[in-house]
Amino acid sequence: MALYKDGGFLSQDFGSAFDANNASHPGTLAPYAGIYRCTGCGHEIAIACGHVMPPQNHHSHGLLSGPILWQLIVAAHH
Repeated sequence: MALYKDGGFLSQDFGSAFDANNASHPGTLAPYAGIYRCTGCGHEIAIACGHVMPPQNHHSHGLLSGPILWQLIVAAHH
């Protein structure tokens, strides 16, 4: 789970970019800069917009966790 100290730097947003059905596959371009969470195991990464999401072998988890998909949880706003 992403952590923060000062909530004054964050704003809540209900945009579709955060929806699980918009999760990105390993090896694809990140559509937004921010923090992404693996929908299967909860592993988190930070990535810049347009950079390549980590490949399938970046981390592993059991078959019961499902496929590795990266869901945006915190977006960088500029």
